[in-house]
Amino acid sequence: MRNLILLFVTILFAATATSAQKFISYNYIGSKTKTELNTQFGLPIFQFDVQYYKITYTSKDAAGALDTLSGLVVLPTDLEKVYPLLVYQHGTSDCKTCVPSRFGTPGGGEGDIGLVFAGMGYIALLPDYVGMGDGRGFHPYVHAATEASAAIDMVRSIPDFFGAEADKVPYSNDQLFLTGYSQGGHAAMALHREIETNLASTFTVTAAAHLSGPYSVSGVMRNLILSNDAYYYPAYIPNTALSYQTIYGNLYNTLTDVFKPAYASLIQQFYNGTITLGTLNEGLIQTLTTQTGASVARRMLQDSIVEAVENNPQHPINLALKDNDVYDWSPVAPTRIFYCMGDDQVPFMNSIVARDTMTANGATDLVALDVKPTADHGGCVVPALIQTLSFFGGKQEIGDVVSSTAPPSAAAVTISPNPVNHLLSVKNLSQGCSISLFNGLGQEVWSGKNMDAHKLNIETSHFPAGIYTIQIVAADGKKKAMSIIIQH
Repeated sequence: MRNLILLFVTILFAATATSAQKFISYNYIGSKTKTELNTQFGLPIFQFDVQYYKITYTSKDAAGALDTLSGLVVLPTDLEKVYPLLVYQHGTSDCKTCVPSRFGTPGGGEGDIGLVFAGMGYIALLPDYVGMGDGRGFHPYVHAATEASAAIDMVRSIPDFFGAEADKVPYSNDQLFLTGYSQGGHAAMALHREIETNLASTFTVTAAAHLSGPYSVSGVMRNLILSNDAYYYPAYIPNTALSYQTIYGNLYNTLTDVFKPAYASLIQQFYNGTITLGTLNEGLIQTLTTQTGASVARRMLQDSIVEAVENNPQHPINLALKDNDVYDWSPVAPTRIFYCMGDDQVPFMNSIVARDTMTANGATDLVALDVKPTADHGGCVVPALIQTLSFFGGKQEIGDVVSSTAPPSAAAVTISPNPVNHLLSVKNLSQGCSISLFNGLGQEVWSGKNMDAHKLNIETSHFPAGIYTIQIVAADGKKKAMSIIIQH
């Protein structure tokens, strides 16, 4: 039974597989019991023991070239249950390897949050993002398109991971939950928008919770940058500028076109990877305070850039900022936007603008909630996650693995790989069973009757690429069907 890749999983992701995306590898990292989780988090709420893996998969970078990305998968260990999938997008990382897939190592990102969700009965997927973890190049920070694509391709890789670890991982059902905090809030909203706008025929979002994210990059965040108020996270600004220059290529010729020389050298060190984002932030605050008397972010920008961004809506910087707003659409799935009014890093008005715009666009099940008015950005994490668990919990479905209606001989059949390029392997066949392969129109394109071989290989290279259904009929007439993808 454990060797059967669940039909729900295959159907959910079958239509999305392409030659541009594939699962590469997995590495078991560790496990924790629910007792250990209760002790670690100080809350006796966890229902499941968990295990966690680093996985790698292919996805496209900001330039459209294939790259190998990484992420963390955290799963309940009770194999007699069927669980929802949940994608959690992490916040701004201090360094390239400060990501979920490095969980358990110094600076290993927000893997703990994956433990929380898995301990509550979700199969939690935590992508590292393009340019982070195993990804090459500079991370395209707060770039909506790659935040979405990295997550989508990680979800697409999960059926193959399940197949590779079939005896050790649980089944998933057809529920999909989306969430993320800070940059991850922006990323989760970008992912949600991409699925419901362009992939609605393939994925269905069960519910989404976006937490304290900079959704209004060209509005609320731009106004913060241009204000005369002190801001103690100025490193976010060059991180964004470096990102958008990497993506769009037209923001500046040299760093000193945008930043005054006293700050440009520090920023170049960060871009080169010789200092972390935190070290950059400390250096910028110190330099701003020493040279101008306060950590006012706009003071590190060239006066000509400030004037252009303030007065020219078509300036490349303004266009890049607007291209990465993620709130001007109407979510279909039940959606919550959780924030804290006292947020000192990402102004709460991001959430208000998103709520008001989405509501005006026709969203019907959308609520924005201030979960702790006095909390700053760091203090908002826990109450926002508690609200998310409560919201998702009301919709979460955890089922029991029940005996198949097909006989054990059919239930034990394994089919791999999926997707398949040339040769499909069918194993654990019982004597007397028959196999048929149907194309997307329901036409039988291959069949084998009264099989007596334990293993069968089907050559697929001469079939057109697409989604097919393989049907196994036992000797007593009972059937088992699965969707497969043939690609070339």
